[in-house]
Amino acid sequence: MPTVGEIMSGDVLAVEPATSIVEAARRMHERLVGAVVVLDGDERLVGIVTERDVLRAVATGGVEQPVSEAMTSSPETVETDESAGQAAALMIHGGFRHLPVVEGGAVVGMISIRDLVRLTVDDEAPRGV
Repeated sequence: MPTVGEIMSGDVLAVEPATSIVEAARRMHERLVGAVVVLDGDERLVGIVTERDVLRAVATGGVEQPVSEAMTSSPETVETDESAGQAAALMIHGGFRHLPVVEGGAVVGMISIRDLVRLTVDDEAPRGV
């Protein structure tokens, strides 16, 4: 089974804790991603904001609040050398759809449930089946 580093997206969208939820959502929409990592001034991972967090903020009228109010603090992470299976197990047991990928404590990528599904779907399978 491939490693997380082999299938992750290395182009991670990151925001600062003071960024508004609406701004984070705008950036997520522009980049077509479902999650954004929150990094402090020292580039350390302090949280993750997902589509679900944005939806919750919309439902409660809190889209102008900073992402620090809506993020999951100290999110679970995976290392680049972990197997895709380990990442999948962590996602299933934790109820996550996105995991930041770290190497030496620094965020270097993101892995999503979609990345993992791609491993099991044959590219030759007919569409719509």
